[in-house]
Amino acid sequence: MTDRTEPDPAELRGLIKKARVVLWDFDGPVCRLFAGHKAEKVAMELVEWLEGRGLHGLLTEDERKSLDSQVVLRAVDRRHPGSDLAAELEERLTKEELKATSSALPTPYADPLIRTWTAVGVRLAVTTNNSPLVVHTYLAIRSLTACFSPHIYGRTQQLNHLKPDPHCLNRALNAVGAAPKDALMIGDAPTDCLAARAAGVPFLGYARDEHKAGLLRAAGATVIVGSLEPVLRVVRCRD
Repeated sequence: MTDRTEPDPAELRGLIKKARVVLWDFDGPVCRLFAGHKAEKVAMELVEWLEGRGLHGLLTEDERKSLDSQVVLRAVDRRHPGSDLAAELEERLTKEELKATSSALPTPYADPLIRTWTAVGVRLAVTTNNSPLVVHTYLAIRSLTACFSPHIYGRTQQLNHLKPDPHCLNRALNAVGAAPKDALMIGDAPTDCLAARAAGVPFLGYARDEHKAGLLRAAGATVIVGSLEPVLRVVRCRD
C-alpha cells in the first residue's frame, strides 16, 4: 500500500511536469477554512435549522450524523431540487463560510506553491464546492487573488453541479482553453477524485492524515501526498 507521505518521486514529477493548468480544490489544499470556526458545529446548526422547520425526516440518520455541511446541502437538494428550501440552506452555509475566512489557516506550503506555479507560467484555477465569494475573500486576505483571478469556480444555485459532478472542472478547462490531459486537479476528498476522473483530469490527492488518505485511495487516487512540500520542490526544479 502506498504511504500517503511518500509518493513515488517519478510518478509525482510526471504528474507535475505535464500540467499546464492546475485546478485546486479550496478547503483542504489551499487552506483549512474551518480551522477556527468548527465545520462540525456549522453542519449541526444546519441540521437543527431543518428540524426547527419540522423537516427532521428529510435527512437520513447517516446524513444527520455526517457533520458535513456539504452532505446536508446535497441531500436537501436531491429531495427538493431547485427549491427555496435548498436555496436558503445554501445561503446560510455561505454566511458561515464567510465567517470562517477570518480564522482560516493556510495549508502549509500552499502559498509559496501557488506563487511559484504562477511564476513559472502555469495557470491556476479554483474548482470547489465552497462559495466563490468565500474563495475571493480568502485569496484577497492572502494577497493571492492575482494568481487565480478570474478563474474561480465554486458553488452556484445549481446544487446538482457540486462535485463529484465535474461541472466546475469543465468550466475551468473551457475558460482557460485547456485539454483535460494538460491539467492537474489537487483535492483532498473522494468527491474531488471522482470529479477529476469524470472530467478526464489527472489527480493528485492531498491528505493531512491516514484516514483521509484511505478515503482517497478508496475513491481511486493513486498519487497522494501528506504535505505540499514535495510538490513545491518539484515545481521549483521543473527543468
